Formats: sequence, C-alpha cells, structure tokens
Amino acid sequence: MTFSSLSLLAFFFLGGVLASRNGSEVSFEQNFDITWGNDHVLSLDQGRELQLSMDNSSGAGFASKLSYGSGFFHMRMKLPEKDSSGVVTAFYLTSHTDNHDELDFEFLGDKEGRPYTLQTNVFSNGQGNREERIQLWFDPTVTFHTYMILWNQHQIVFYVDNIPIRVFKNKTNIGVIYPSQPMQIEGSLYDGESWATDGGRTKTNWTQAPFRAHFQGFDIDGCPSQNSSIHHCYSPKYWWNRGKFWNLDSTRWREYEVVRKKYMTYNYCLDKPRYPIPPLECLS
Repeated sequence: MTFSSLSLLAFFFLGGVLASRNGSEVSFEQNFDITWGNDHVLSLDQGRELQLSMDNSSGAGFASKLSYGSGFFHMRMKLPEKDSSGVVTAFYLTSHTDNHDELDFEFLGDKEGRPYTLQTNVFSNGQGNREERIQLWFDPTVTFHTYMILWNQHQIVFYVDNIPIRVFKNKTNIGVIYPSQPMQIEGSLYDGESWATDGGRTKTNWTQAPFRAHFQGFDIDGCPSQNSSIHHCYSPKYWWNRGKFWNLDSTRWREYEVVRKKYMTYNYCLDKPRYPIPPLECLS
C-alpha cells in the first residue's frame, strides 16, 4: 500500500476531524503574532498564508497569542527549495520557562537533490536530547503538507499528513517526566549551519538566499491555559482527550511501523555509544 493510500485511510480513521475544518479561512493575526524578523515576513492571501524569509542578516519567527495545556495542533507548510543546506524550518510548542517543555518539528535542509530530514524532539522539565530523524517520502518544497502534534495526558504523537511518525507515551509511573507546562505554538526559519546538515559540515549556501518557507492553517485546536496548572485541559470535553486518542489503533500502528522501518535514520533510544544505558522512556 502506498503512502498516499495510507494518508487517505488515516483521514478517515481520524474522522476527518482536522482536515474537515475550514482552518484556511482563519487569518494569522487572529491567533498569532510575529516575534522576530518582522522585515522578513510577508502576509499573503488576506492573512491566510505567511511567508518567512531568511538571508545572511536574519530569519524570522512567530508565536501564538495564547499558551495551551493540551490539544491537536497543526500547521500546513511548504519548505525552502533548491540548495537549503544549513537552513532549519521549525514548527513546535514551547513553554519559555527555565526548565522548559518543548515538542519540536525541525526540518533540516540539504543540498539540492538530497531529501529533507525531519527531526523531532521532546523536552520535559528542561531535559531534551530525545532526537529522532526520518527522511520524508515526498518533496516538501513542491506543495503544502500538514504536520500535527497530538498532546494529551496519555501520549504525544507527531503526524505527517495524518500518518503517525513518533509516539511519546506518558510514563510518569516509572519516573519519566512528561511535558505538563502550558506551551505556545511557534514557527521559525533560521540559520542552523553549525549542526543541521551533515552534523554541521555542510554550510549554508548564501548565494541561494533568500530562503522562503510558507505556513497556512492558523486555526487552533487547543485548551488555553494561562497559569502553571493544566489539569483543566485534561477534561474529556476536549475531543482530543477522549479514549480514541489515548493509543494508536491497529491501522495507525501499522502506518507508524512502516515509517519507522523504511524512513527512520536516527533514534536516540538505539544510540548505544551516546546512551550505554537506555533512557527510561525507551524501555517497553
């Protein structure tokens, strides 16, 4: 079965919850603000699309007006094309506290003709270093694709076009700290040449600048939380907290395993030189 078929199946198993929403009609200004690089931002289609650009003077970024304590967060993105070595496009949640929580999608550019690497990471109470990397099975520079993060009290799931690519379960019962701080939704385009491509050996090709990333889908399915407690965001009145979102069903699990088998290039849980003793969350 092809991944296009899997994407269609995934839509129906999600009940079309997100894809059926008319999020394209929500303008950027309703839920988000520019946070840096204002002169590298262009609003398009009456605010329903945002272009971030990067040259050797600056990149740009944005953040949601509110913080959230749970949700099913999504963004449609089209990434910089051609030689994008060293360029990082990001969509993530973060708490901006000293010991912060963070859930990352980081798209690592590469030389023209080589596939993008998607890196995900999970920070809880300031502890990160939980990188996983896959190579995308499509060209993310040609058209928009949807990237989503489910976060409830049972699990965190990263999705690409409705296909689950990573699951981080709540294992507080064995001592693993689980993200539990209110987080903002953010997006950015920045220079990561010190680490992003070939471990930093391949640098940004500034002759290709400006690099441009496009974002759409500014509606938010999340529980607003403006204080340190997010327990009210675990309520079943929010659809993403209901039982069907506590675990992947058998179909979603098969999709997940295909991604892990065919497209994964790095998993910190399997990096024995780095972690001779596997982190607790890596234990089944």
